Amino acid sequence: MTSLTAAPLGFGLGLRSDHYAAILERRPRLDWFEILSENYMVGGGPPLANLLCIRADYPMVMHGVSLSIGASDPLDENYLNELKKLSDIIEPKWISDHLCWTGYGGVNLHDLMPLPATEEAVRHVAERVRRVQDRLGRRLLLENVSSYVAYAQAEMPEWQFLGAVAEQADCLILLDINNIYVSAFNHDFNALDYLDGVPAARIQQFHLAGHRNYQSHIIDTHDQLIIDPVFELYGEAVRRFGPISTMIERDDNIPPLQELLDELDRVRGVAASAVRNRAA
Repeated sequence: MTSLTAAPLGFGLGLRSDHYAAILERRPRLDWFEILSENYMVGGGPPLANLLCIRADYPMVMHGVSLSIGASDPLDENYLNELKKLSDIIEPKWISDHLCWTGYGGVNLHDLMPLPATEEAVRHVAERVRRVQDRLGRRLLLENVSSYVAYAQAEMPEWQFLGAVAEQADCLILLDINNIYVSAFNHDFNALDYLDGVPAARIQQFHLAGHRNYQSHIIDTHDQLIIDPVFELYGEAVRRFGPISTMIERDDNIPPLQELLDELDRVRGVAASAVRNRAA
């Protein structure tokens, strides 16, 4: 049977402008970069020029925050045109966005808002994903978001909702391990149930990141080191799903590149140990 997912890329980082100079000077040892699509959906200039220089040496994937795949507003045709134009230039290994909505009535809330986990929402999102995939000419990856509210209308747990959308849309999954940990804390569910409930054959990428714990709740901030329990959950994910392409997101309080490379070495070590345990 033909695999749904692409071959693993290894271990990567989110490409940030703070690190352009160090990357171009050092050509560090890492396997790939993830770019934020919206940062480069422009007609030229230094960001795109730096991106193209780095792209010459590293595989890349594109990750968006503005597709708003779950919104009730029509899909933004101009956005899709620009996304397709960038993908034609960058030739990414894949393109991802979030299982969420980001606006209403043409107003962008600049946040990743969770969806009610209902059968109606599954059908609505799946139909929109199929249209986006037809436009891009490739399968889309959808990422689980961290959440801070729950819907009374929910008919299924989040992991079942994510899996149902992926199956009906015939798309793939970007599984954010930190987001699972954050949401499990905020909504008091077992993070391992999430891992057990998602369709393994459709998982193509993992995200890892840091967060801020305010005791009563956790906020996904991408501005801290990855904590030990998230590393432990990542190890469990690798034991279940195998050596999936993994990267670290860091969007604020950005350290020197070497510090992220050191953290990525720890990611490699956790993954290698989990793969050995998986084979035992």
